[in-house]
Amino acid sequence: MLKKLGNLANTRLGLFIILTVLFWLKNLLAYFVDFNLGESGLLQFILLIINPLGSAILLGGIAFYFKKSRYFYPVLLGIEALNTLLLYLNVIYYREFTDFMTIATMMGYSKVNQGLSGSSLALTRPHDILFWLDLVVIIILMVMRKIKFDPRAVTHRFAFAITSIATVMMATNLMVAEMNRPQLLGRTFDRNYIVKYLGIDNFTIYNLFQSQQVSHMRRSATKSQLANVRKFTNAIYAKPDPKMYGIAKGRNVIVIHLESFQQFLIGAKVNGQEVTPFLNSLTNREDTYSFDNYFHQVGQGKTSDAENLLETSTFGLPQGSLFATLGSDNTFQGAPAILNQRAGYSSAVFHGNVASFWNRNNVYKNLGYQYFFDASYFDTSGDKATGYGLKDKLLFKNSIPYLEQLQQPFYAKFITVTNHFPFDLDSEDADPNFTAPNTGNTTVDNYFVTAHYLDQSLQEFFNYLQKTGLDQKSIVMIYGDHYGISNTENKSLATVLGKDPNNWTNFDNMQLQRVPLMFVIPGTTGGHVEHTYGGEIDTLPTLLHLLGISTKRYTFFGTDLFSPEHRQVVAFRDNNFITPKFTSIGNTIYDNATGKEAKLTAKQQKQLQADDNFVNNELKLSDSLNQKNLLRFYTPKGFKAVDPTQYNYANGLKKLKRLAAKLGAKSTSLWSQNNDHSTADDYSTDAPEANHSTTSDNRIKITNPDGNNN
Repeated sequence: MLKKLGNLANTRLGLFIILTVLFWLKNLLAYFVDFNLGESGLLQFILLIINPLGSAILLGGIAFYFKKSRYFYPVLLGIEALNTLLLYLNVIYYREFTDFMTIATMMGYSKVNQGLSGSSLALTRPHDILFWLDLVVIIILMVMRKIKFDPRAVTHRFAFAITSIATVMMATNLMVAEMNRPQLLGRTFDRNYIVKYLGIDNFTIYNLFQSQQVSHMRRSATKSQLANVRKFTNAIYAKPDPKMYGIAKGRNVIVIHLESFQQFLIGAKVNGQEVTPFLNSLTNREDTYSFDNYFHQVGQGKTSDAENLLETSTFGLPQGSLFATLGSDNTFQGAPAILNQRAGYSSAVFHGNVASFWNRNNVYKNLGYQYFFDASYFDTSGDKATGYGLKDKLLFKNSIPYLEQLQQPFYAKFITVTNHFPFDLDSEDADPNFTAPNTGNTTVDNYFVTAHYLDQSLQEFFNYLQKTGLDQKSIVMIYGDHYGISNTENKSLATVLGKDPNNWTNFDNMQLQRVPLMFVIPGTTGGHVEHTYGGEIDTLPTLLHLLGISTKRYTFFGTDLFSPEHRQVVAFRDNNFITPKFTSIGNTIYDNATGKEAKLTAKQQKQLQADDNFVNNELKLSDSLNQKNLLRFYTPKGFKAVDPTQYNYANGLKKLKRLAAKLGAKSTSLWSQNNDHSTADDYSTDAPEANHSTTSDNRIKITNPDGNNN
């Protein structure tokens, strides 16, 4: 056997085959030992197995274009060494950040080195020798003349044939991947998916192409383009309502991101039962300010678009996800940094999914988030997690050891996941007293079950806030990120809403894009339901004004929903829009009062044309701002540009404890105020998995299976 391998290695083609197979095996070692790619199903497993081959053959095949052996062998070994280096650097990087190295990361080596805590030695593993052993052995055998140089050159036709075979393999791989995961490259919501389907090499090539596109756009950017944006945002600025401005000044901010939660659930009943009894009660409290004409405005970025709208008051991109495609190196002037610099807020995100999903582990640093408690900080084993992360009841409960360590005031965001398509819930978690509707559509029926579970999760969390007194020190903002039931399934939903599915129209689809927005401010008495029309773009200016922080200096495309000057034109990512009286979809204008096509007066036509121009201009300018990274040309008064290298999300709990110890008597954390005792026992949940759940300073990440409704 060894003799046959030796004979094979003594030919150019033979050595090429050996190196290609060995590199393929190294990729599989990384895939199954070091990476958590979350393959599910036979087809994904097959793609995972074969995806390194096409690019390995293509790159290694370049050596065949060099006829002289003194060029062929160094080129072949050099390509294999560089490819192995690329793979190994990704392995080391993944162990620290649960993500893959982008071109921007490679170009900024100093930042990578700092992010890896100055040394990768602690990140090495015993099996790492296998990534390099083959090359070392082959070079030694060459030096010892055990592997002889083959002087026989191949023809260019043969070299081209190898290139052609590799190209066909890669094209077929991509085609099958796109069939299994539509818009794989278009949406790019998690780099794990690109690697899982296409491999490290192809991910790097794709990222290079993507980086070049971004670089080209940004090289063409000018300060005059920012001036146009600033002129627009200055013109739309709406002064705050004096009665609302600052009513929550100095309070902690707790943002609860309701996954796929639509407004129609509030107050809805199924079989005589309230779907969301707790949220219904919140709406009616005298300290809750809610909006029932608040719309999501996301595009293909879905959840990540909602976060961007919330954090920056700018729109997502017309295609793909801003977080995923631009977020790693975009300049943001977002909520965490503004609150920290204007009012001394600490900041954290709690999310039971992997950190790399939607590129959050990079974007959050650019936003200025100080801590990110992702799946690595929670026990997600067994039935504690769904496909998209830790179940909501466990997320809230198991976040307490981290939340109570945050210095107050803090800005904390909880991203729920259980109410996520396909809305599966283990039978042990479902409320036995709640009966789902029977529409004949499993997705629609289950949606009400998971929404009811989410409502129970919120009630348990609010009980904790009240028991610890944290509620009196906080403003809790609750909002829905995007639709849960898609337009293709809305006809099945119609009967639950008391509508005739046979008369369902695009107008009805548009009305269902409402999502909740509530500000709960305990101790106030002016709570009510506002009927003002607005969208997620308006959330940040509204929140900041409630905290007594002026927004005039910032480049926001939204305005304060409480302001009498707020313009009630809600733009959607597809350029449609809605106002209190009319809904514009394509070339059709609907009358909101009747749901029928509107008969417009000349005055109304003129106003709607102005609204249409406003929407198109707003979206265009927001896209220009983000695609060209124009905010790098503008620093608001009192604002310091965020330095993402200052943030590392490993060992978050230890960092918080060290900070409290350093501050001593000046520490404002709930833990410190509770005489250095935990408040975890004040949290009560009926989650059956709770008795087996633990938190960790930094656990192994969970994997994230596929889904089509992110």
